[in-house]
Amino acid sequence: MVLLMLLVLLRAEQVISGRPSLTDTITWGGDNSRTGYQPTHNLDPAVVGSPDFGQLFRTQLPGNYRGQPEQIFSQPLVYTLNDGIQYLFVATTQNNIYKINAKTGSIVASRNMHVPFLTADLDGCATGVIDPDTDTWYLTAKTYIDQTDQVKGRNNGRYWFHAINVNDLREKQGFPVNLEGLLGRNNPNRMFSGGIHHQRPGLLHAGQYIYAGFASHCVQYNFTGWIMGFDKSTGQVVEHFVTEGGTEPNTTPGGGVWMSGGGLATDGSGSMFFGTGNGYASQLGAVPVPGRQPPTALEEAVVNMKLNDDGTVTVLDFFMPWEKQQLDGADKGIYLSWGPLSFANHPRDLGTSPFELLQTDVFTCPNVKRMGVITGKSGKTYWLNLDNLGGYQNGPNRLDAVPQVTQNENSVYAGAGVYPLEGGYIYINVIQYQTHVFKFSCDGNGNPAFTKVADSPEKNAYILGVGHGTTTSLNGQPGTGLVWVSDVEGFNLRVYKAVPENGLLQLIKTAVIPGITKFTRPVFGDGRVYLGTTVGYLYCFGSPVNLPLTCSSPNDFGTVAIGSTSDAKTIQCQANVDTQITAITLAGNPNFNITGQPNLPSSIASGRNFSFQAVFSPSQTGPLSSDLILNTTNSVEGYSRSVPVSLQGSGQSSSAVLAVTPNTVSFNGIITGQNSGGATQSVIFSNAGDGTLNVAGIDFSVVSETGALVTPNNTDAGPQVGPFTFSNLPNSIPGNSQVTVNVNFSPSNSGNYAVYVNVRTNGGSRKFTVVATSGTYPVALLEFQAADGSGNWIPYSNNTPPFSFGDVTEQSTRTLAMRLTNKGSTSAARLSVTVSKPPYGVPGIIGARNQVDLAEGTSLGAGESASANLYCSVPKSQVNVNSYVGTATWTMNTGDPNFNKQTIQFVCHAVSEQVGPLIQGSAQYRYAGCYKENNPGRQLEVQVSSTADNTNGPCISTCANQKYTYAGTQYHSEW
Repeated sequence: MVLLMLLVLLRAEQVISGRPSLTDTITWGGDNSRTGYQPTHNLDPAVVGSPDFGQLFRTQLPGNYRGQPEQIFSQPLVYTLNDGIQYLFVATTQNNIYKINAKTGSIVASRNMHVPFLTADLDGCATGVIDPDTDTWYLTAKTYIDQTDQVKGRNNGRYWFHAINVNDLREKQGFPVNLEGLLGRNNPNRMFSGGIHHQRPGLLHAGQYIYAGFASHCVQYNFTGWIMGFDKSTGQVVEHFVTEGGTEPNTTPGGGVWMSGGGLATDGSGSMFFGTGNGYASQLGAVPVPGRQPPTALEEAVVNMKLNDDGTVTVLDFFMPWEKQQLDGADKGIYLSWGPLSFANHPRDLGTSPFELLQTDVFTCPNVKRMGVITGKSGKTYWLNLDNLGGYQNGPNRLDAVPQVTQNENSVYAGAGVYPLEGGYIYINVIQYQTHVFKFSCDGNGNPAFTKVADSPEKNAYILGVGHGTTTSLNGQPGTGLVWVSDVEGFNLRVYKAVPENGLLQLIKTAVIPGITKFTRPVFGDGRVYLGTTVGYLYCFGSPVNLPLTCSSPNDFGTVAIGSTSDAKTIQCQANVDTQITAITLAGNPNFNITGQPNLPSSIASGRNFSFQAVFSPSQTGPLSSDLILNTTNSVEGYSRSVPVSLQGSGQSSSAVLAVTPNTVSFNGIITGQNSGGATQSVIFSNAGDGTLNVAGIDFSVVSETGALVTPNNTDAGPQVGPFTFSNLPNSIPGNSQVTVNVNFSPSNSGNYAVYVNVRTNGGSRKFTVVATSGTYPVALLEFQAADGSGNWIPYSNNTPPFSFGDVTEQSTRTLAMRLTNKGSTSAARLSVTVSKPPYGVPGIIGARNQVDLAEGTSLGAGESASANLYCSVPKSQVNVNSYVGTATWTMNTGDPNFNKQTIQFVCHAVSEQVGPLIQGSAQYRYAGCYKENNPGRQLEVQVSSTADNTNGPCISTCANQKYTYAGTQYHSEW
């Protein structure tokens, strides 16, 4: 019997691995670098931009906990099983898991793991990871110790680590693992409590171990950041590291690891990287700290940890912004709408976006071989050296010792998009502003430079939620790059060509997806893209997978001199079904032409061939591409109406050819004199030809592009025009090379500035403009509408009593406004709302009308105001009951350095109708409840009145006049 049982157990644990496909997505962002670049998903720009690419299915998930639809905050995973079918694996906030056919959208299997925790957006948020060697899906889930769905509360919250067999969604043996009560390995003074912690980052699979990061619920309660590691076979907790590892009291919270859901990253060589949020230990003061001497409190930091053989971690290196002292304390995530500059005394939260590891075969320079990128609530993008993160205040003037810092106009929660082809591009999705495009280069000193060269034509949502940047290409071919952006407003999915044209990203596809999840990232399968929502649906977009023709593609014409025409290349097509070709059109630039085209329309029988020719006649240098679109008709269901054929080639010039990008450099809203050394951006001078580019001269004007020239002041750094200094200006540039020119803006007075630059060379002349503004800090004025109807506004301060709705009668609603104004000077920077947690959907009689007004990301220019409406709605009650007070709070912070994080309180005095004799406005007779008559006789023996219009008021008044202690009203015909 023992032998038989042993055989049964071994059979149950037998591993049947799937057949992983290059088109699978089994971890957050596609791989452990977390850049989101995915070249192997068969996404052709010609197909994506065609009418054939659209919504293929919308699957409704059946979960319905207490009447609420499913919400998908974690990213779906895509995996091909041993049956050759690709499936989606989805975990929801209701702790339900689903296995869905990735082609049809049909739900194949599902089950519930636990009762969901608290509210529908606070569990099941982290993206899991699939181990293809064992067909195991690892994920975490938050629930309660009581699974009868009765006992709630933070103290009863629990976190579990699961290992799910992807074939049947059953739990693996030895799982799930309860995390409650774990003590910090590096600080036993810290204990893990599931009720106050939140697991948001995508899980990391590294060898034998799975790692997870933990933070808080919106910086509430006594949390600390955690890195937990698990043996993937046994579930043993091998690491329980806390980011608050010092001797501070264990009531000091901070150092959460959440990164807007982005994944923990690894370089595949034994190092793990991540970013952390604000903290309260505040160990570092005014003394610089080298990166290789990390503090025990890892707050507002990028961290490099060694992954040890036993699964534990060792902190090796760190970076903290130079203004760390201002980052300490409350969540003062200030993201001011200013230009590229660091701001002293301006606290902000670094770890709102994931730290991404850039591809080392493209993003590398002589002095910095490996790089990473992260952006926070401050709006600052930090480009870091993976081998020397920078420590704390190790740069000149005790600033940041990092390759580059770029200040965006507003907060950024989204991870960067990364496109490692055609020289390398980075995309930063800024709340309320455009997506910014940065071109990579190495400057003349061997250091990396990321130059802003373009924007998206559309602005991102004005509220929190634009998603992480994501890019694709068609099998790594240059000219096939796409940038995918998900957003919570406007077009919820936007697809752009990866390489901008004339300073703008080119939009090729949009889609509206109601309820799309904030901080999401498109997930890719085989020629398809998937996105989850908060309203119970999973969407799939793609194109019919069947093409009526199979054509030779891509067609590479090689390198051709400008003004010349290549030899004709024959494009062969074979019909897969009976097809009629109705037209052949060129979609893209005019550097390619069709020749040898047969008469159309032309009918081609299945299996027969069809051919035509094309030539390449470049009119510009560099890689060029275009698409031929064969429009077809056929009678077979499920086949596309068009077939794309890719053409590519490279234009060459024997002479020098000058290019300057961008054509406008903008410094917006710099604080005058605030930062020693000013702010710096860059411009790229490129020689796209083979010959040497010789610079004949550079002209400057402060009037216009054609205005009077000015003579610059010659300084050690370079020529200076007004507050602008230009450094690293070249005299010559070798063929097919580029030089990064730095532009520094350091104003001594507030104002608007501009300089117009004309570069004259033997390869042509190019102009670019530098514009800038500088001013003072914004000043926040928060006011609440007076409840007395006077039209007055009550200003808020730390000592202000709670904002009051006054007396509100039962069964009525009073709506009042809260207003925020930027009261700074006329030259003040824009004022941003950096933290905003309104009382929306909370229990009680006070609430905010929506979560849109005065939301995080709201930005106000000097003198501008924005408001939000709040209401007090008192339900119907009996007459003469006691009044009561309703309360609510709104947590807010702004870009005003003196505002600080505030918990704004509201009160409402709910009163019932008072009838009968009054004493100082309250009824003398108080409601005592209902009574039952004729039980067996009259409860109140004397009937003092009986009229057809009797109500409580006249009855009580009559009884009071006759000195009765009790009065009761019995209705009959009056109703």
